[in-house]
Amino acid sequence: MIFAVIYILATLAANYTATWFIHFPFFGQVSLATFIFGITFTARDRVHNTLGRKNVYFMIAIAALLNLVVTVLGGVEWRIVTASLIAIILAESADTEIYQHFINSTWGMRVLKSNSVSIPLDSLLFNMIAFAGIFSPMEVASIIFGEIVFKAAVSAATALRPYEYFRNRASQYNRR
Repeated sequence: MIFAVIYILATLAANYTATWFIHFPFFGQVSLATFIFGITFTARDRVHNTLGRKNVYFMIAIAALLNLVVTVLGGVEWRIVTASLIAIILAESADTEIYQHFINSTWGMRVLKSNSVSIPLDSLLFNMIAFAGIFSPMEVASIIFGEIVFKAAVSAATALRPYEYFRNRASQYNRR
């Protein structure tokens, strides 16, 4: 259940920070939202793992509804939420179905395979919808590139289950 809450809060925070950009000295830039949204892919996988596919879709619907409420209250621009809703529905659905297809694989393989499709799909959809006509095509490409790289890195870091590693190491140390 905690991962469902993390997922929903991360989508809200990501939409709020979607236009706050960090530019790199080389090609690429990312919004602060990229760091936050990278968490959602693995949180979604954890919900899928513990609560099942049906509850993943329920969680996605709740996140979409709450993002609409925030927009209506004036917290986020419509173009950002529209792009986010379309990207979330399509990319997260793709992630869910790929994850389900490989449900009998190891955790790492399920996450790797589902995220390898959903991260680029999400980045392409969101940025093309949110920023086409706002930024130049080169800037949009730069954002898409940066987002794919950093979402993948954040997703991979959270998929490695670092808290479990350190918990296991601590319990091994305490047994000595």
